[in-house]
Amino acid sequence: MITKSTLQNGIQVVSEAITHSHSVAIGIWVTNGSRHDKRGMSGVAHFIEHLLFKGTGSRSALDIAREIDSVGGVLNAFTCREYVCYYAKVLNESLPKAVELLSDIFLHSTFDPAEIEKERKVVLQEIRMLRDSPESYIHELFCQSFWKSHPLGMSIAGTEESVGKLSRNIILTSRNERFRTEDIIIAAAGKVSHRELVSLLEGLFAEVEEGSCQKDPELPVCEKRIEIISKDLEQAHLCIGTKALPQDSPQRYAGYVLNTILGGSISSRLFQEVREEKGLAYSVYSYVLSHSDTGTLVVYAGTKQEKILEVIEIILQQLRTLKREPVSSEELEFAREHLKGNLLLSLESTDNRMTKLAKNEIYFGRQVSLPEIVSALERVSARDVLELCREMFCDEYLTLEVLGKMDAASLPASSLSL
Repeated sequence: MITKSTLQNGIQVVSEAITHSHSVAIGIWVTNGSRHDKRGMSGVAHFIEHLLFKGTGSRSALDIAREIDSVGGVLNAFTCREYVCYYAKVLNESLPKAVELLSDIFLHSTFDPAEIEKERKVVLQEIRMLRDSPESYIHELFCQSFWKSHPLGMSIAGTEESVGKLSRNIILTSRNERFRTEDIIIAAAGKVSHRELVSLLEGLFAEVEEGSCQKDPELPVCEKRIEIISKDLEQAHLCIGTKALPQDSPQRYAGYVLNTILGGSISSRLFQEVREEKGLAYSVYSYVLSHSDTGTLVVYAGTKQEKILEVIEIILQQLRTLKREPVSSEELEFAREHLKGNLLLSLESTDNRMTKLAKNEIYFGRQVSLPEIVSALERVSARDVLELCREMFCDEYLTLEVLGKMDAASLPASSLSL
């Protein structure tokens, strides 16, 4: 059963009781992320996420680690473009300890200057590590190109230059601006009593300042772009993407089906042709990134340098076919069943259920039920998919990012055409 409440200061609390579970996952979700970093302060949301584990007025970093380890639990966090989540997963009898620990790091972290400098080195290593991993770095480069000059294109971790400029005063000011009652959702799933959870939270979070973080209203704009970054690599890595749907679009279910058919499974069109039939890549897939006001559908592949033009043409041909010919009833049914199966399997995990609760509140302001999702998937028709492809797969949005040993002259803009 899902229950929702609002604390006296306005913080939303939503929980799902799963009586047969032995665990509880609880997360504090802050509904501003890297796209809300101010100009010149790229990476500050991510840096704050790191620093919250470095000590409070009553606990050192080691105390925090030992306390969660002593109950066999997990304590972690992650930063995305539109939110940051601080979460714990523990056995249900340890929930009060987990809630108190989370509240302490969230509200009482000291941001010790020495810890800031140590963690700055860690974050800089994280940025460098990403650059050394081309199969991951290409996605970061694609976002920078696709959302050129927009906060969505900024690196979540920031740059070496921007992170180097984040002073303790900037960090504290940003933290105080971001951690406001209207921007906080606390979600929990597992063997949990909603009444008892609210009772725990009411006192611990009473001091949170009311209000909301000011957000940049600038709408993202994307346009056709080809960018080739030369690097001496064994493989060439590429991303081809186009404008897609925001999180709450009525067409989103057709988008899920489309992505599954295109490259979202090992029986998808791209996986079968590029890898299974022609052996051109070990890794080839598509995915959708959806935000509150926009989105993108991206295809990734890693291939031999001399085969990159062939792989690009196969991807473009698949996109052309999808916008010209309706998908078959067999593909449509397969995609529906694949999506339903993935969803049901994911809900066996309390942390996935907790995440679903929070994201439903962030993007829909309500809980989207499993029957509603299944019903919507069942209603997706071949015509729906075709119309969406014709809307999305157009030259004006198409962006290509390549990382590897490649001459820019070998890829003129005219070659990227649908």
